[in-house]
Amino acid sequence: MEKRNKISVQCELFEYSLQELNLEEQKLVHMAQEASETAFAPYSKFKVGAAALLESGETVIGSNQENAAYPSGLCAERVALFACGAQHHGTTIKSLAVYTPSFTRDEVPMPCGSCRQVMQQSEYHQGAPIRILLIVSDTRIYIADSAEVLLPFPFKF
Repeated sequence: MEKRNKISVQCELFEYSLQELNLEEQKLVHMAQEASETAFAPYSKFKVGAAALLESGETVIGSNQENAAYPSGLCAERVALFACGAQHHGTTIKSLAVYTPSFTRDEVPMPCGSCRQVMQQSEYHQGAPIRILLIVSDTRIYIADSAEVLLPFPFKF
């Protein structure tokens, strides 16, 4: 078979410690960590917290909420982003921090595909990138300058 033109995709995340972040983002990290404590995850035992920083300076939190009627639950990222849309319509989301104390592997705690799609659509809708902070610990926080980095080929309608 003849080879065709190649399309390459690169995912660039940058690693920081909590102390390297500005005070606004440090607070956002702590809020995501606190939000994980409100998760309802009796089935998976995988608690996740998210905190979205709005351009207005307000912060909206979310945590994953499971349901016995799977898949009726929602991930923390979508809870936070949907709350932003419902309660702060028209306000730009600057950053979204995501944390799970359940994550023990030595890799990046990547959001699921559905959450990445919602992040991408939120960026598209507001016409500005959202800085994504993926928290492993206070010494390892991975940052993407846009949700597009996490999902380079989103569904668009």
